[in-house]
Amino acid sequence: MPVPDIHPTLSPAEVRLLCRENKFQEPTTASYCDGYVQANLVILSEKYAEDFRIFCARNPVSCPLIGETYPGDPRVPEHLATNCDIRTDLPRYNIYRDGKYVETKSNIEKEWKSDSVAFLIGCSYSFEAALCTNGLIPRHIELGRNVAMYRTQVPLMPAGVFSGRMIVSMRPYPLEAIDSVRAITRPYVRAHGEPVAWGANGARALGIDDVAGLRPDHGDPSDIRAGEVPVYWGCGVTPQQVVIDSGIPGVVMSHAPGHMLVLDQLISDVCRFD
Repeated sequence: MPVPDIHPTLSPAEVRLLCRENKFQEPTTASYCDGYVQANLVILSEKYAEDFRIFCARNPVSCPLIGETYPGDPRVPEHLATNCDIRTDLPRYNIYRDGKYVETKSNIEKEWKSDSVAFLIGCSYSFEAALCTNGLIPRHIELGRNVAMYRTQVPLMPAGVFSGRMIVSMRPYPLEAIDSVRAITRPYVRAHGEPVAWGANGARALGIDDVAGLRPDHGDPSDIRAGEVPVYWGCGVTPQQVVIDSGIPGVVMSHAPGHMLVLDQLISDVCRFD
């Protein structure tokens, strides 16, 4: 079964241009640009950059790092996306100040500083085409929604100033499909890989009470149907929770959950397949 033919004609560059012109008004970038990598974003002062690199290396399921910009240079490396300005080419950005969420904006040109470094982190949207091809269409794509995301009580390995809890995304599937879902997503190690937990017991282990999928911490409610269970993956919104948990001083910028940077790189070129 192919990916639902929702946005068949848009290239990654065209999606980025829509974002730059503030014309992208969809609830999420999920299902856009089949076969191309989508990336989460976090932008930090250069003084925190090395700590964050180490944090990503220690927590590769939550934070699979796929690229970064030079300090003060808003251009995304050309091998990832051509003519791409990290300040304007995502649909929505979250702004944090001193570890607290402040606002969501359509661009961050005013917030960008001479010492800003942008980190691109793999996104589970990158493996959703493979799920669709195998007849396992994620519910949020079917419904035209953002994926449901949850805070957990799972601590991450700290590095320097960074410490905090894991965020997970959730997609419901029949219990008998779990083995297939795991096998399909496992190779996408730079897009969070296979699920970290599923079902009521898995939710309990993560510290999630909402097993019905109705009260996510980020994104939209899901629709878990009879015979289905919640399935949880690592999520690139995790750095935003870590910024809050760590109380990082100053301004930190990120993508708004579900509103990714669509890259020119093919998934097969960026994600390592074991």
